[in-house]
Amino acid sequence: MILRAEWTKLHTIRSTAWLLLAAATSTIALGAATVALTTGPDPVAAGLSGVYCGQIAIVVLAVSVMTNEYASGLVSTTLVCAPRRTGVLLAKAATVIATVISTGLASVTGSLVAARILVGDQGLTVTSGPTLRAALGTVLYLSLVTLLSLGIATALRHTAAALTTVLSLLYLFPLLAQFIGDERWHIRIERYAPMSAGLAVQATTNLGDLPIGPWSGLGVLAAYAGAALLLGAVLFITRDA
Repeated sequence: MILRAEWTKLHTIRSTAWLLLAAATSTIALGAATVALTTGPDPVAAGLSGVYCGQIAIVVLAVSVMTNEYASGLVSTTLVCAPRRTGVLLAKAATVIATVISTGLASVTGSLVAARILVGDQGLTVTSGPTLRAALGTVLYLSLVTLLSLGIATALRHTAAALTTVLSLLYLFPLLAQFIGDERWHIRIERYAPMSAGLAVQATTNLGDLPIGPWSGLGVLAAYAGAALLLGAVLFITRDA
């Protein structure tokens, strides 16, 4: 019942469809443009690089799932109808994750098809092991970013504050790394910043040169997401609506 209610709330809001469309189109378009304009050694990573932009719409969607209810006061009604707050949060997480996974699969498939058209059969094989790992990993990356966003939104309860926090976590560390001359600190930031670590899963060549391995990088992002969701859950359960 709770899950059905959360699904209905999410998919009857007009902004949901627009955000998902924005995520898919920007991911595919930016990835195709990157492949067309660059001749790098890893066309798979280039084709999937549109996630750098597409994930912003996913963050907005995941944050709004929680903060919109606080802004409208609907959260009080939700908690009267479903007093078990853990169940409410889990239902919200399951609903938005299922939605993001379907959009992520469509975005990744479109990105790889576009990249294959641009580089040809010899440059990119869609069914190869590394390509499938990069594709699946990108969908998992978007899922973890969704949980990170939902957790922070649950903890902060305000849209602007949550969006600023999530986007800073994702983009600020890679930006700072560009201005750090010390190679050791540069590598540490690339290894432990949530976006840099998580997107290591997109690499299919020269894996030994990466600051962190593909699955280890997703593990770092999962730690951020888990911590944010745990903090959000504790605050959601213990404080007043």
